[in-house]
Amino acid sequence: MSTLSSRENWSRRAALLRPSGDNFIDGRYVAAQAHGRFDSINPSNGQLLAQVARSQESDVDLAVNRSLQAWRDRRWRGLAPRQRMDVLMRWADLVEQNTEELALLETLDMGKPINDVLGIDLPEVTRTLRYFAECIDKMEGSVTSTAPGALHLVLHEPLGVVGAITPWNYPLLMAVWKLAPILAAGNCVVLKPAEQAPLSCTRLAALFMEAGGPAGVFNLVNGLGPEAGRALALHPDVVKLSFTGSTTVGKLLLTYAGQSNMKRVALETGGKSPQVFLPDLYDLDAAVDRAIGGIFDNAGQVCNAGSRLLVHRDIHDAFVARFTSRAPQLYRPGDPLDPATTLGPLVSQAHRLKVQRCIERGIAEGARAVVMGEALSGHLEQGAFLAPTLFVDADNRMSIAQDEIFGPVATVIPFTNDDEAIALANDSIYGLAASVWTRDLNRSHRFVRDLEAGVVWVNCFGDGDMTQPFGGYKQSGNSRDKHMMSLMSYTQTKSAWMATT
Repeated sequence: MSTLSSRENWSRRAALLRPSGDNFIDGRYVAAQAHGRFDSINPSNGQLLAQVARSQESDVDLAVNRSLQAWRDRRWRGLAPRQRMDVLMRWADLVEQNTEELALLETLDMGKPINDVLGIDLPEVTRTLRYFAECIDKMEGSVTSTAPGALHLVLHEPLGVVGAITPWNYPLLMAVWKLAPILAAGNCVVLKPAEQAPLSCTRLAALFMEAGGPAGVFNLVNGLGPEAGRALALHPDVVKLSFTGSTTVGKLLLTYAGQSNMKRVALETGGKSPQVFLPDLYDLDAAVDRAIGGIFDNAGQVCNAGSRLLVHRDIHDAFVARFTSRAPQLYRPGDPLDPATTLGPLVSQAHRLKVQRCIERGIAEGARAVVMGEALSGHLEQGAFLAPTLFVDADNRMSIAQDEIFGPVATVIPFTNDDEAIALANDSIYGLAASVWTRDLNRSHRFVRDLEAGVVWVNCFGDGDMTQPFGGYKQSGNSRDKHMMSLMSYTQTKSAWMATT
């Protein structure tokens, strides 16, 4: 944990930062070949942070070629498992040693409160790196039972050059959820971080080299999605693409895979997660506080945000009253560099306007919006801040209940019985996560069985560790992050049948 404890200290440290927005290819920072750049803007005040490389197809081709060369000469996959493990462990150590710099880059670039980065994101980054480092020498093949004259081996091998396109809401963590298993499996990787918040990932690439990672194994290209992201998805030497982001872009990437080399595409594409509150829950106050965190953490910019609050009619009014009372106490907007801030801005003014339009559409459809926050004043008026909003008098057919808003907006929908709750929860194109709150064991088992979601929480929301596979059903995607199965998804099997007589 950092020793900087005040907004003034963090601001002084931030003023000294000189972040690089260049690409990181073959072990060094390089500008885009056409020298194009775009601005990285601090969403809390609209000020310029850095100019970032606007990579084109030629830059992506260079990065992939360098990774392909590293793949072919086996400089990474040819290392003993313990050697690769040591590199990832040193990488985790370097993340810890550079905590202040990485936290500042994340906060300034994305708007996340500094204490959230320090207390949540960066510890999870190091846990992820160490977990997959520890998995490296735990990967095993098998020897099958065959006739006496044959020996049959099933081997797991890395894929080759993998492309990763990562989102802006948890820039470092979502990148490491992909990078760690990709590299642990022995692959080389080209990362295209989100253009809205690329600076912390750009620094992370250099730390891999400092940890002893060979040049060319991990390359990074900055740029815009329709340019650099498209080029990476279409590249014929990329054998797999891993993406976290919107469903719309995910579908486009599947098309690019078919147009190029039929590369594998792993998708985690968002959600509209229901939280179901039954009348026999243990503690209404505790449940409401967790419900508030489930949607307003990270200003609602969370793929599994619990934005649909399905509340039994018997507790509906009490639930809404507690929610509207507690939310303004728990989530107050402020300068993200102030350790007391609990609600930062949205990632950009463009995204704030998009979320505001969703709110206006919900009101036009007949729902009632309860805005929980005070009018912004002073320097906050220059930022992309948005007060938390709760919709009541809503139903599941409204856009606010069906569309992924990706902001601090929740919708309460009442129900009468368990069958109705399950039907409402599943009435969505998404299926990333869900929760149910009840003290009845049989009831909880039924909801776990019948909810169409890749992650289901009972009497909690957002809990878990690295042993928990994370990914969804339906249009929430087709992959799983975390867990050993993520590591294995970046391998391919080889059957070796040997005649012994």
